[in-house]
Parts: sequence; C-alpha cells; structure tokens
Amino acid sequence: MTDSSTPVEVAWFGALCDDDYEFLGVPDPSLASSWPHCSDIVRTADRNGFDNVLLPSGYGLGIDSTAFAAAIATHTTNINLLLAVRIGEMWVPQLARQLASIDQFAGGRLTINIISSDIPGETLPSGPRYQRTREWMQALRILLNGEHLEMDGEFVKLSLDPPRAATVDGRCPPFYFGGFSEDAKDVAAAEADVFLTWPDTVASVGATVAEMNQRAAAYGRELVCGLRTHVIVRETEAEARAAADRLLSKLDADTGAEIRNRSLDAASVGVQRQAALRDSAGDDGYAEANLWTGIGRARSGAGAAIVGDPDQVLAKLEAYRDAGIGAFVLSGYPHKDECDLFARYVLARMNHSPLKPRWG
Repeated sequence: MTDSSTPVEVAWFGALCDDDYEFLGVPDPSLASSWPHCSDIVRTADRNGFDNVLLPSGYGLGIDSTAFAAAIATHTTNINLLLAVRIGEMWVPQLARQLASIDQFAGGRLTINIISSDIPGETLPSGPRYQRTREWMQALRILLNGEHLEMDGEFVKLSLDPPRAATVDGRCPPFYFGGFSEDAKDVAAAEADVFLTWPDTVASVGATVAEMNQRAAAYGRELVCGLRTHVIVRETEAEARAAADRLLSKLDADTGAEIRNRSLDAASVGVQRQAALRDSAGDDGYAEANLWTGIGRARSGAGAAIVGDPDQVLAKLEAYRDAGIGAFVLSGYPHKDECDLFARYVLARMNHSPLKPRWG
C-alpha cells in the first residue's frame, strides 16, 4: 500500500513513435512525430506542471528519442525527461557519455526508461536478451556513478574508467523498467528503481505490486511501482465515454491489427496480457468501472484507458495508489489536448512530485 500522504509522480507521454491520433488508425500529418509536434507536447506538459515525460523509442516509427531528449532539455524548465533507451542499440560507454551529457543539458532532470525488446534486425531469446539488459544496466549504473567499470560478462567485457562527462549530481539517474516475463521481472527486481506495469484491474495491479515488492526484497532492495495508462477525462462521464467511442469510430479491424503488429515487442508477455484484459471486458469494452480496453484494438503496448469525469478519474488513480502505485505515466489522444484536459480537471487535485529526489 502507498501512504496517501506520500506524493506520487505524474508523468505525460511524448508521442515520439507516431502514436498520436484524433481517430485511432487514421493518420493525421499534423499529429505525426516531428520536432515541432512532439516538442509542443512536452512543453505543454512542462507548463501544465507534470513531473516527468516519457520519450519513447522506436526504430521504424517517429524520431530518435536520444536526439530529441538532448534538444528538448534546453526548451523545458521543470519537467523531468524519461528517456527510453533500447538496450543493444549503442555501445555502453558511449551511451553513458550521452546520458551524462543530456543530464547536464537538462540541469539534472534526466531519468531513464530501459527497453529490453529486440533491436532492429536481431532477435534474441528471452534469456540472453534479458541477460544483456542486466549487464548493460549494471555497467551504466557504475559508469554514471562515476566509478571504474570492471566487468567480464556474457555481453559486457570492459575495463575502463568513467567518462569525464558526468551527471549533475554525479549519480546514475533512476532506471524505469517494465516487462512481465520471468526473466524481465527478475531483472527489474535486481536492477531497476521503478517497475512500470500496464493497465489492468485494480486488484490485478495490486497483485503485481505485491509480487514485485517481494522479488525486490529477495535482492535486499526496494522498488517504486508505476502504472502506464491512457486517460480520457471530460466534465461528465457521458462526455468521456462519448469521446472514447469517437476515438474508435473510424477504426477497422485490419488497420488495428496492422498497428498492433508494428512494434518490436508485439509478441511479448505484456502485450498478451493486454489482449487478455481486452478479451475479458464486457461488450462495451470496460473491464471494470472506468477502465476501457478499446485503445488496445489499435495499440501494441498499454491498451486501456481510465475514462470518466474528473471525480471518477481521480478516484481510479487513487485506487491504484492505494494498491501500491507510486508513479503514473499517462497519455491521451490527441496528446496535447488531453494533456491540457487532465491538467485542468485532475492534476491540480493530486498530491504529486518527481520521484528522482528519492534517489541520492
């Protein structure tokens, strides 16, 4: 359980991976991933008082997250930048140097989302892929803590001092990490600071939190658990449900399937769990009160939204907080518009602050 007096972190979503729509499945050039569009979303989230913003990574989709983070760092003031880094795409020492440099550009506001799906052109079984992730996380933490790295692993064999470029506080930024396979959960328990889960019923999310806390404790560690979900909030529940229906009003089944299959993690355990949640929902797409699974018809990852009026959305978030969630990564369509709506109706009523100061 999370103490209601303890602030939660509330983050928004940068939509770098061509994941912004007025109508799901209907591309809109004005909402395609680009510097003008995505930087506008992030600046809006900063202005609205969000604590963090996820900058997602995709090879075939959108624009590069690392380059974007370096640029947006100097166009934002308060918001932390949750940069998604796909393990295996770069050389560990150079990645450490880039991350430290971006943290400097951002004045110490960098956080890191570790992505462990396959890299473009390569497929690894789960075991070795997560072993590579484990070693990279260990190596990055050592180098970003300003320490000498001595590692003779399966994927990282290095003996070197850290780069002169260092983070603002000389410490590794917190690692956010998600995954539902046994290999993924073990790496998260051992190496992550924040474990991100996808939308599910409150009871199921609570069970995931309990499991991950137990796994982390076995390593002598503590985790913050976070929830990555969409939101649709309007003045009334009827308006919110109508907005959800409108979002899907032009989607056909073939287009939805094509969108779901674009992602490099389209066959992951987590994606399968989102499909099962969608299959368990009623005819209206709701798996339980105010939890709508329709978004998963055209999205590989997080496939459900909290839908309702301001009181209902806030109550649902508080229910997840009471189940042990300490961070939220939220999004909505179109992302800039929903960012404004959520900030107006809900964010100002939440007890929230960035997680990053908790490490140090």
